[in-house]
Amino acid sequence: AAAILTVISPPGAQIIDLMMLVIDVTKGMQTQSAECLVIGQIACQKMVVVLNKIDLLPEGKRQSAIEKMTKKMQKTLENTKFCGCPVVAVAAKPGGPEAPESETPLGVSELIEVLKSQAYLPSRDPSGQFLMAVDHCFSIKGQGTVMTGTILSGSVSLGDNVEIPALKVTKKVKSMQMFHTPVTYAMQGDRVGICVTQFDPKLLERGLICTPESLHTIHAAIISLKKIQYFRGALYTKAKFHITVGHETVMGRVMFFSPAPADFNEEIQENVFDFEKDYLYQEEYLSKDSNSSEENKENNQAGEVQLPRQQWALLEFEKPVTCPKLCLVIGSKLDTDIHANTCRLAFHGVLLQGMEDKNYTETFLPKLKVYKLKHKEGQVERVMDDYSVIGRSLFKKETNIQIFVGLKVKLSTGEDGIIDGGFGQSGKFKIRIPDGLKPDTKMLLTVASKKKSKAGKGDTTKEDESSKNDSAQPVTISLLFKRYVFDTQKKMIQS
Repeated sequence: AAAILTVISPPGAQIIDLMMLVIDVTKGMQTQSAECLVIGQIACQKMVVVLNKIDLLPEGKRQSAIEKMTKKMQKTLENTKFCGCPVVAVAAKPGGPEAPESETPLGVSELIEVLKSQAYLPSRDPSGQFLMAVDHCFSIKGQGTVMTGTILSGSVSLGDNVEIPALKVTKKVKSMQMFHTPVTYAMQGDRVGICVTQFDPKLLERGLICTPESLHTIHAAIISLKKIQYFRGALYTKAKFHITVGHETVMGRVMFFSPAPADFNEEIQENVFDFEKDYLYQEEYLSKDSNSSEENKENNQAGEVQLPRQQWALLEFEKPVTCPKLCLVIGSKLDTDIHANTCRLAFHGVLLQGMEDKNYTETFLPKLKVYKLKHKEGQVERVMDDYSVIGRSLFKKETNIQIFVGLKVKLSTGEDGIIDGGFGQSGKFKIRIPDGLKPDTKMLLTVASKKKSKAGKGDTTKEDESSKNDSAQPVTISLLFKRYVFDTQKKMIQS
């Protein structure tokens, strides 16, 4: 999985053209094999399965064991994009590492033929900014420091300046080689070694190099994402994940959000994020098995789970990362026990917006209009006149009711009201009813008030009856508003 992660590139600049999934024929799919398959589905279009170590199978049962494992792998791949891909059985090193070199590999010539049949001339684009994933860095005495890797986008020529953005260092390309052959030019998809001078190789083991100032270091990001179906359990807001982005893996905290419910079915916006729209905060990523979708199911008469077409997350990194815009992002739980037989890869997505300012919580996040829906309920205590009532149980005693003055409320009997101010010192409040109370509501509240009054004069039996009657038909008050998560003033908004 780590090997594939090193060459993940931006969408539209994918440089994994064909992958080999190598399986130990004596063990079958292991956790890491499954994770490689998941990454392959995200980052690649073609695959060949290689069943290795067939020399460990008894000769008499070898063919039937290979056929059995081949069928098992074909079944595993049935619901993936690699359905029907070739499966080749080999023994790359019969007898294991200690075997003499004279031992002839089994099935490797057949594998080479399959790879040749699956190979194709990929489409490459030399335009745009140069970006290269470096996977090895070493010095050559008398020459300089060589960085080897794969060009993800653009091109590079002898004499060009390249930047190592993580170190904020720019160097001139002194020489280049591809497969031990000197070259003066290389482009997207090429494996190349770039030689620079006066650079300590210990400073860069793996990383990105690029056209100067084309990459930026970010502290947080907005991504569009999808949950990986094999990941067990829910994805919760505020949880920490290992985030693989660009050429780095760092810890990051997530906050999930979706379109407003009315926009759940709107068209997916590819590779853009609209800061003008309102978004709904989610305690977890919405999926068929999430708690939130269960609530949706209960509210939906047809019993169908309502899920948005697109969801997003705010990622906050524990340390800054350097990466291109629109790069692939993978969230994982790499601290899970590798022997637990569970997929550690949780979600994948595309980075839409990076936040370069380390004070992004003050300078950037207030632009992100993610809101929480708030619902408070209280009860009408008594009628004041035809156009006003006194309410209770909506606020705590210590609440400053003044900040709620002017907000709209609705009575369970249908009337619309406006909070007019506090009433007394115990958290009670006055509600103005602009269109007046309905006669039935006034009668209901007046009867309830009289029963309370009688009960208050010491009639225990009536008090019990009154409370039963009161609890059976209370007139409730509903206060609905939304509050933007990153609004520093914490304003309450009503439509």
